[in-house]
Amino acid sequence: MTTVLIVDDQALQRFGFRLLLESSPDTEVVGEAEHGGEAVRMAAELRPDVILMDIRMPGMDGIEATRRVVASGGRSRVLVLTTFDLDEYAHAALRAGASGFLLKDAQPDELLAGIRAVAGGDAVIAPALTRRLLDAYAQHLPHASPNRAPDDDPRVRSLTEREREIFVAIGQGWTNGEIAERLVLSESTVKTYVGRVLAKLDARDRIQAVILAYDLGLARPSAPD
Repeated sequence: MTTVLIVDDQALQRFGFRLLLESSPDTEVVGEAEHGGEAVRMAAELRPDVILMDIRMPGMDGIEATRRVVASGGRSRVLVLTTFDLDEYAHAALRAGASGFLLKDAQPDELLAGIRAVAGGDAVIAPALTRRLLDAYAQHLPHASPNRAPDDDPRVRSLTEREREIFVAIGQGWTNGEIAERLVLSESTVKTYVGRVLAKLDARDRIQAVILAYDLGLARPSAPD
């Protein structure tokens, strides 16, 4: 059973999410919060597996709430829900430690699958979509300093040559299948490497690894068509 905390300032939106989650036999709603401050408090008290987090809320927004939940070191993982087209701060929530990102108009099955993925320690956003998201907001992301090489980061230095190749591929948004094809490896081998890379980078999930690759200058926005 996956426990979920719903965070949204709109009562009707929370009601809809609750109806959906209560219709699924493997999810349980343990609470609802109207704003970020309440979400942080309830996360500490209820320790849900997943927090469905809106971004734009009065008082403490979802970005700051996500940052505080993650910084607390608790077990809860954050799945951000947003309109995306209107929310230019979405990438900041991922940088704050969110484990996934979905649109509010996602299909019910997509939302339930996303919750299960996040609860299981995976990232919700497909690698290619992660790349598109970061590309769209690349101008907001800090670029690596020209005086700071990626190898200045001890996490990168800890990687073997092959693991570094995998890290760069993750940063470019390649799927495991694409990595396997381009590096001539089996998908099971790639999956093992990805797990090692995330562990050495101390990245919560694939999304955080992509962000780190951008920060270190190992990944760059796609060239326009």
